[in-house]
Amino acid sequence: MSSLTASPVAPPVEQAAPPKKKTMARRLIPYGYLSPTVILIVVLMVIPIVMVISYSFRDNVIVQDNSVFAGFANYTKVLTDPDFLTAIQNTAVFITVSTVAHLVLGLAFAMMLNTPLLGGVAKAVFRIVYILPWLFTVAVIAVIWRLLLDPSGVVNYVLHTLGVVQQGVNWLGDPGKALWVVTFINIWSGYPFFMISLLAGLQGIPGDLYEAAAVDGTNWFQRFRHVTLPQLRPVIISMAVLDLIWTSQQFALIWMTTGGGPLHATEMLSTYTYKQAFSEYEFSTAAAAAVIVLLLTMVLAFFYVRQQRER
Repeated sequence: MSSLTASPVAPPVEQAAPPKKKTMARRLIPYGYLSPTVILIVVLMVIPIVMVISYSFRDNVIVQDNSVFAGFANYTKVLTDPDFLTAIQNTAVFITVSTVAHLVLGLAFAMMLNTPLLGGVAKAVFRIVYILPWLFTVAVIAVIWRLLLDPSGVVNYVLHTLGVVQQGVNWLGDPGKALWVVTFINIWSGYPFFMISLLAGLQGIPGDLYEAAAVDGTNWFQRFRHVTLPQLRPVIISMAVLDLIWTSQQFALIWMTTGGGPLHATEMLSTYTYKQAFSEYEFSTAAAAAVIVLLLTMVLAFFYVRQQRER
């Protein structure tokens, strides 16, 4: 009878730990990829912001060699300036009316383009027509509307032919009308972006929700209120906050149409800051105004980021 002897099992060979330098190099690789972006952000954003903040606490910088610390004097000067208060009021009206109109018009046109009542060709034609204002640059928009709204322009000619006005109206030169006219131009040029975004949101709503609502006997308005709006709520909130930020920083359209006039009727925070720096050469005052605008924008950005995290 032969005895079976078990062969000894060799102990597992422990793998050598990777060198510490190699592990550290792997950890630093992601930072190497991020370093170009971080450098650009620091050079183009962080450093200029810090410089502007430092300018706001000194006397008239840039035009003087030896500026001294002025504390909050520049902020006091800005916050008590009647032109700055007018700019805040005009900016509030401008961004509020523009944002509400963008949402209403964008949703209305998006729903029209999403309806099954229109054929494919009709939808394509309407999409091209409605998106045209978004294809123009700000300079082109300003020139077009300055020509249309000229006292001898097309708008006055049509209104005079219809008997609405008796003579040419200087729409951009009347202090009582200029702000509303500029707001209308901004609405006209900005609603296509809302239309496209809301149209994408509408096309993402499941059709089963509408079918279930129809089975329950709801009408069109009830389906719009209880199905469409709740489904579009994240898109509407995001677009509204973004539009508030973008519209509050609008400068080119205002500057190329009215320049903030007449009589400060269309003065915005952006045009006020520009005039303080490059017309009055009060760079410290302009820096203080820019910091105030930055703080207001950061408040809006905070709500936008918070809303995105909740989503």
